[in-house]
Amino acid sequence: MPMSAPKSRMLHLDVLKALAAQVIVWHHLSAYGPIADTVGELLPDLMSALYHYGRMGVQIFLVVGGFLAARSLAPRREPLRGTFSELGGLLGRRYLRLAVPFFAAVLLTLACSALVARWLPDLVPASVGAGQLVSHALLLHGVLGHEALTVGAWYVAIDLQLFALLALLLWWARQVPCSRVAAPAMVLSVTLASLWVFNLDDGLDNWALYFFGAYGLGALVHWLSPSRHRERWLAVLGLLVLAALAYDFRGRIALALATALVLAVLQWRHQDGLPLPGAGWPAGLIAHLGTHSYSLFLVHFPVCLLVNALFEHKDGAPAGMALLSMLAAWLLSNLAALLFYRWIEAPAARLRLGSPRLQHA
Repeated sequence: MPMSAPKSRMLHLDVLKALAAQVIVWHHLSAYGPIADTVGELLPDLMSALYHYGRMGVQIFLVVGGFLAARSLAPRREPLRGTFSELGGLLGRRYLRLAVPFFAAVLLTLACSALVARWLPDLVPASVGAGQLVSHALLLHGVLGHEALTVGAWYVAIDLQLFALLALLLWWARQVPCSRVAAPAMVLSVTLASLWVFNLDDGLDNWALYFFGAYGLGALVHWLSPSRHRERWLAVLGLLVLAALAYDFRGRIALALATALVLAVLQWRHQDGLPLPGAGWPAGLIAHLGTHSYSLFLVHFPVCLLVNALFEHKDGAPAGMALLSMLAAWLLSNLAALLFYRWIEAPAARLRLGSPRLQHA
């Protein structure tokens, strides 16, 4: 029986999430361990491209994350109304959604690190302290200056900060007259401030304002979609980003803009009832890959450690074996993501705090 996706799924979002997750896995496979070194000697140009450009896949996650956050928090550009305590409850639910799977992945990575330390001493932490573990559990390791215990840890922490910043902007907008206009105007202002100021200072890369340019683009694309003048407003938004790139070109921001434009077109086709790429038999596979993208992002590094250790254990393994090992690491990572999603991520998504939800205006 062919795979099929639920009609309620937005396949264009699944495509982008799945693409970003797979690219990031290949980036890390090209960056760490003896397998990467051996394949790099055989295919230097390909491995160099994966290493230098694959990391920018997180920009796709940032744009899609902003789109989904706006869709969840303010689907019609409305501000959030409620008490500060209720806002805290909202952020607490987001924290549980991100941090429980993340910390499980950290513990899994540490267990695998202990197993492979003999063969891969450069890929495992020299020591792990209680403060370091607590900072990871709180998603504050970057802010507090602790070494990351797994790859991609910075992104999870930044995702929580970005969601919190967007929620605060929408909550503050409730005090402004014409709040339905004020909410996107505030988000646009912070987006441009990020592109023109904060994103130019690499010393701020542990803070949400450094990345809000990409995240804000995703949110704004969502809010433009119902407008009768969406093409005109999207062109204005694109020109504002191009001006920031003309001032100081950054490939990651160019990719974020390209992602936002593609997302806008696909979203409009979805709204207008037009067919989307992948609407046939691959739809189920696309939905599957999109659903498990966060689990794949979290769990692929411990798999990479184990496969690299097996490869390193076999002295003098040929280059062909390295290629097969890299492919095996990728396939096993996707298989591990299935199990991690079922037993860790999906249960974590059902966790709730007692605080009532904020209301839309």
